[in-house]
Amino acid sequence: MRRRVLMGAGLAGVGGVPAWAVPGRRPVVVELFTSQGCSSCPPADALLVELARTRADVLPLAFHVTYWDRLGWPDRFALAAATARQRGYAAIAGVGTVYTPQMVVDGVTDVVGSDRPRVLSAIARAGREAAVPVSLARGREGLTVEVGAGVGSGQVLLVGFDPEHRTPVARGENAGRVLVEANIVRSLTELGPWAGVARTVQVPVPAGERHAVLVQAVDGRMLGVAAGEPV
Repeated sequence: MRRRVLMGAGLAGVGGVPAWAVPGRRPVVVELFTSQGCSSCPPADALLVELARTRADVLPLAFHVTYWDRLGWPDRFALAAATARQRGYAAIAGVGTVYTPQMVVDGVTDVVGSDRPRVLSAIARAGREAAVPVSLARGREGLTVEVGAGVGSGQVLLVGFDPEHRTPVARGENAGRVLVEANIVRSLTELGPWAGVARTVQVPVPAGERHAVLVQAVDGRMLGVAAGEPV
């Protein structure tokens, strides 16, 4: 099912040159909404780990939601902004509930995160053209985000994430398991609107070992993506 979404309030692989390093090209953004308290999530987590390790043309991001925390195991990576982002997708899609594991591919395609064939198919169908050039650099004063001129409008979002963590789970549905999770989102910061005019933003370094910038249209399409090096 395809979903058109409005993202206003909250968003290193192997195999060659990263997609964001090729002019006019960008990686496909794959967002997984997951929780360490959900027994259905580990297969989707494993697929995201695989994408992070092997697909240079994909930017996978794991958004750990908060609503599982009361059910036996508080996810140490749960983020209120992750829950809000997922509910934003649901609201625009006109559905009253959210679920895990959910993957949203390039902001417009909703797929069950453990359904490997459908996830890979959605990635293969996604566009990779960058409508707007985006760059991300780190200096002494923090991060500098540059968004070039282009056609369209949207929001500029800064995402901080950790490449990989292992978590022994003591309680809840995954009790006794050691979960391996990749590209775990630790912060999500709105940098303001983009309306087709070039702009530069300097911000302090937010939480996360690595960082990425998303320029996302009001209908959910990714207009531009940039990912920085490890800090």
